[in-house]
Amino acid sequence: MDRFPRFSLLGVGAMNSPRFRPAGLLVRHGPDRVMLDGGGDAVPPDRVGAWLVTDDRAELMPDIRRRCRSLDLEPAVAPFRTAGISIEPVPVVHTSHPAYGYRIEAGGTRTVWAPEFWEFPDWADGADLLFADAAGWRRPIRFARGVGGHAAVLDTAEQARRRRVRRLVFAHIGRPSIRAIDGGAVPPYGEWGVEGRTYRP
Repeated sequence: MDRFPRFSLLGVGAMNSPRFRPAGLLVRHGPDRVMLDGGGDAVPPDRVGAWLVTDDRAELMPDIRRRCRSLDLEPAVAPFRTAGISIEPVPVVHTSHPAYGYRIEAGGTRTVWAPEFWEFPDWADGADLLFADAAGWRRPIRFARGVGGHAAVLDTAEQARRRRVRRLVFAHIGRPSIRAIDGGAVPPYGEWGVEGRTYRP
């Protein structure tokens, strides 16, 4: 068995993206298959052992629940552990209700799935691979009544570099970042996530 997990981006879009499928990650390690987020057109091609979510109140939850019923699964914010891999939910600052990212450890590596956050999560410091929020480009996106929002790519890139994240991949790409992509912009640190691409830590 390959000691390193594989991470396939099934979608990189923010909610209602005009271009991308919803942000979703398929984690594969040996016989283990776990889906993180997704929904809509971002669904695993084969059976998975668990479907984990970062926000159990997200707009795509009814669709994810329906798809999980056909797989005899219940989507949840929950850990997944086997002898080879550990996937743990960890809180992020994002909105007025609890939201999470996931710390994924396998083969001596640490990968973070944090597609939505207002503040860079301290627990992502030093990650081998970080999939991060890219809803905003130059400026954060603040929710109404000051209940959180989405970080900006330019800020996250600087934070990730300073916090020694080895590889940064932007997922959950929002409209401001799409406009930046169309204008030829690239993050000063990290890279745009690509739907269908598989990453290794």
